Order: sequence, then C-alpha cells, then structure tokens
Amino acid sequence: MRSTQHGWLARLSNHETAVGLLMLSPVFVALLVLRLWPAAIALFHSLSSDKAGEWFNLSAYTYLLQDPTFLNALYRTALFSIIVNPLQIVIALGLALLMHRKIALGGLWRTLILLPVVIPQSISSLIWGVAFRPDGPINAALVALGLPAQGFLTSTTQAMPSIIVVVSWVGVGYWMTFLLAGLKDIPISLYEAAGLDGANGWQRFWHITLPLLRRPLLFVLVADTVANFLVFAPVQILTGGGPQETTNLIMPEIFSRTFVYNDDKGGAAATVILVSVVMVVVLIQFRMMRGKGE
Repeated sequence: MRSTQHGWLARLSNHETAVGLLMLSPVFVALLVLRLWPAAIALFHSLSSDKAGEWFNLSAYTYLLQDPTFLNALYRTALFSIIVNPLQIVIALGLALLMHRKIALGGLWRTLILLPVVIPQSISSLIWGVAFRPDGPINAALVALGLPAQGFLTSTTQAMPSIIVVVSWVGVGYWMTFLLAGLKDIPISLYEAAGLDGANGWQRFWHITLPLLRRPLLFVLVADTVANFLVFAPVQILTGGGPQETTNLIMPEIFSRTFVYNDDKGGAAATVILVSVVMVVVLIQFRMMRGKGE
C-alpha cells in the first residue's frame, strides 16, 4: 500500500514538473530566439574574418578601442550611469517611503507618479522635446520670472542633464513600485518594538528599513543599471547624440554605426563590448550588495 502511494505521488510530481516546463517553454523559446541566438550571432560576426584562410580576427575590436567616437560614447554612458542610477534610486526610495505612509489623496499621488511609466519613452521624449524648446513652456516660464532663457537640448552643458531629467521622469515611478512592495513586506511589529526601545525615525530607517529592503534595492540597482546602459529613444529623438557628441551614449552609437554607416561588424563588436561591460558592472553590484551570510 505504501509503495503504491509513493509511486502515485512520484507520478503526480513528474506530471506537475512536465506541466510547469510546458508552461515555461514559451519563455525559454523567446529567450533563445530573441536573446541568446542574436548574441551568439553578434559575437561570431564580430570575430569573423574577411581574409581567405583566416577563421577569425580581432580587427573590429582593436579599431573600436582606438576610435575616439566610440570611446567618447563609452565615457558618456559611464558618466550618465554614475549620475542617473543613484539619482533615480534615491528619488524612488523617497517616494516609496512617502507613499507607504497614509497620506491624503494617496491613490491620486500614486497614479500621477506612475503615469509616466505607462507612456512610451518615445512619446515622453516628444513631450519633453516640446517643453525644452527655445520657445517652449519652460523657457516661457523662466522669462516670465525675469530669468534668461536656457539652451537645454542645444547646450553642450545642459543637454546631458536634460536627458537625465527625461529618463528619470520615466523611470522613477517604475522603480518606486518595487521598493514600495518591499516596504509592505517589512513587519510593522519591528518598528513598534524599535519605537518602544527609544529608536528615532532615522535609526529605524537605518537599522530596519534599509537592511530588510536590501533584496528589492539590489534588484532595482541591477535593473536600473542595465536599463540606463541601454537608453536609446530619448537620445535619438531629442539630441541625436549632440550637441558635439555630448549626449552620444553607447546605444545610439551602436545604432548609427550599424544602420547609418553600414558598419555591421563594428556594431556587432560594440554590442559585445557593451554586454561585457554591463555584466562586469552587474557582478560588481551583486558582490557589493551581497549579504554576509550569502
């Protein structure tokens, strides 16, 4: 009787595993077809050689690493990420802490914060493009206040901050949702016990909220890093990498190199370099944010 029951449970477990794998198979197929296979093709193409009898060479990589335009794109992307990642996470965390409290019209505020998330980046870029125009509403407000009009997207010093504003306006609400979900998982009893021990608000935040929010923060940090390395639409629509290549991030550079200048091998090599850099940065972030017991 017991062996029969064990056999039935084993068959049931195998059946559930098969059903689970069947339901996940579209994800695996999509991952293979849309991610892994193109990445393998890009790697192979970037290493391929046009010379007879030579299987592969690194000429595309050596050319890129000596190209000032590509190196500038890498530098601008690194600078952009160093600024925008902490900025977005700090603002998203602050909004999550605020929305976690019971405030008046909380549902309305959440809707307004999340509204940019549901708007496509291209549409958001067009809206901000109108706002940043020399004769746009922002400059009109500045002039009405007696302040000089600003160049924004046409200024070599203001174009990158303007792109950061656009990207943050889109991303902050999205990252806030993950941090807000993490805050809701923290037991209220911990804060009550800390309050009875005389802990103030800052001490409760530092010793309870941040440690217990580490996993959502790690996810947001990694996902935000990857997303900002892949920023394309705002730059392509608003500045095209200008003025004077001050906003020429790596994704628009890869696009231009591949589809405008018809350098598909250089674009493939640039893509491999981008993926490698992102993987290194993400691994460093995992190591920095990893808990002692993990």
